[in-house]
Amino acid sequence: MTKYTDIENKEFLIKNVLKEFNTEDKNVKGILSFIKKENIETPTIYIGAGTCGLGAGADKTLAAVKSYLNKNEIKAEVIETGCIGLCSSEPLMDVQLPGKNRVSFEKVTSEKVDTILEDIFTNTINKEHAMMQFASEDNEAWEDLQFITDHFFFAPQKRIVLQNCGIVDPISIEEYVARGGYQSFIKTIGNYKGAEVCDIVEKSGLRGRGGGGFPTGRKWKFALNQEAEQKYLICNADEGDPGAFMDRAVIEGDPHRLIEGMAIAAYGIGATKAYVYIRAEYPLAIERLKIALEQARDYGILGENIFGSGFDLDLIIKMGAGAFVCGEETALIHSIEGKRGMPRPRPPFPAVSGLFGKPTIINNVESFSNVPTILEKGHEWFASIGTETSKGTKVFALSGKVALTGLVEIPMGTTVRDIIYTISGGVPNNKKFKSVQIGGPSGGCITEENLDIQVDYESLLEVGAMMGSGGLVVMDEDTCMVDVAKFFMDFIQRESCGKCIPCREGTKKMLEILESITSKPVDNSSHAALTRFKGVTQLEKLGKVICETSLCGLGQTAPNPVMSTIKWFREEYEEHIFERTCSAGVCTELRTFKIDVDKCIGCTVCSKKCPTNAILGSKKQAHYVIEEKCIGCSTCQEVCKFDAVYIN
Repeated sequence: MTKYTDIENKEFLIKNVLKEFNTEDKNVKGILSFIKKENIETPTIYIGAGTCGLGAGADKTLAAVKSYLNKNEIKAEVIETGCIGLCSSEPLMDVQLPGKNRVSFEKVTSEKVDTILEDIFTNTINKEHAMMQFASEDNEAWEDLQFITDHFFFAPQKRIVLQNCGIVDPISIEEYVARGGYQSFIKTIGNYKGAEVCDIVEKSGLRGRGGGGFPTGRKWKFALNQEAEQKYLICNADEGDPGAFMDRAVIEGDPHRLIEGMAIAAYGIGATKAYVYIRAEYPLAIERLKIALEQARDYGILGENIFGSGFDLDLIIKMGAGAFVCGEETALIHSIEGKRGMPRPRPPFPAVSGLFGKPTIINNVESFSNVPTILEKGHEWFASIGTETSKGTKVFALSGKVALTGLVEIPMGTTVRDIIYTISGGVPNNKKFKSVQIGGPSGGCITEENLDIQVDYESLLEVGAMMGSGGLVVMDEDTCMVDVAKFFMDFIQRESCGKCIPCREGTKKMLEILESITSKPVDNSSHAALTRFKGVTQLEKLGKVICETSLCGLGQTAPNPVMSTIKWFREEYEEHIFERTCSAGVCTELRTFKIDVDKCIGCTVCSKKCPTNAILGSKKQAHYVIEEKCIGCSTCQEVCKFDAVYIN
């Protein structure tokens, strides 16, 4: 059988696999299987080296692996992959031996590498860290080790966008092609017209995954039908929502999928120049995307007259400075043009007059990454997944008070409860679930009574939330919802471009009101309490005005976190205003500390450490707290060795 190592010209292999080889041919299948690492001759070790993995210590794990191999004179291939999605189990290390299934190990810190490798090189699985194995027709399975399809985190998922992430070498175009990559693009430019591509995507039911949910194919047709000598395509990879990291993970783990999706889209609308607008804070994603683009150009997938089709395409990376407002389409366009990133009124919409005044289509990473599979399997297949109005899958970034954090890709129509409890293991430490913030600063909260709501665009809007880009932050009983609202409003206020008065001044006023009701009251009169209560009604009125009069979509959705928390957790606002307490103990200025006289022995440590001299008492006598001076810093509670200090 011909082996991959016998092929001297990789470009020849790539072009012929895409254009001429019969992939059902036994010889060709053997080559592709070798490239995909299904059949290997030397051990192969994979390290999850995405940003999340590196943050958990994957670089040290990688160094320990190389050290072990050198020390023991073992010949093995070491590959750095992206994130498979299970961030809470990082660092991840996979090991594949010749003739055996690939095994994934979790929480492999550097000091554990030697033990795990010693075990597996003697055909023994380290049960403490072994997580799952990957099925293969050609290899032998390990006994008593579950497959990835049985793992409770992965089993309910349907991975389209994430299918290669954490599995393939992200900077190997050969492996991407061997797994079917770029065949959809070649089929598209060889068999379809632009209008047909737009029709297929429209019939699939794909909607924009960046937040608005506008039908993607219909959007593309607006640009296709414009008469212009130049059209542009832009990928919005700015991803500014707190708690969102889907786009980063996709680019780090499978950059060629994004390139292929953008190439198909560019052909569909007639664009010959495309941009990936990505924040400079994503250095690893940028590095891997640059390598992938260079490979695509070298193999003729980008450039002039691609595979003799007459279609030209140039794809450029544009790095942004991290401004949240540049996630808005027109602000993003201004940034690429070298101007200050500020929104402009619409119409005209970018599809008519966008970048440099030319028809421009903007979609996000997840939207483009769905396109190759839609062209491969057909619009009927994609439309069969999901709900009546929301087709396909959605990638969510799970963070906060949940057992397993990371990325999940689920079919539209999956309930929020299933995501949190079935896939992610629920709320840890036996804490009670309180809420989940979905959609980032533009989204809203979902409470326990709405946990069984389906994930689709319309259903989420009905409960005051929205899909957004896909950030999902879980909160437990120790969370203060007023503080959550203040966090998001502070973020929005700082990130406002300041162009329109409703957003610039309105969000500032909303933040001031939230700060006043979470701060220590300076006046104990009933009049002051009424003034603070009036602030809540002002929040609702301000929110409505900002929604109705702001210039861009970011301003129009800015009040959502506040409005949502008032709707579902009004009692917490009233508690902060009238009782001047925060039951969650989060708002430090509203915390009241007491000293248990039966436990206090008068050691004086708390009074000496108090930064405001709010604790009085004689030595060897019970101390007490002067509430007027206390700033709620909890220093006294932290230094007390007798558990005498508590929050009242």
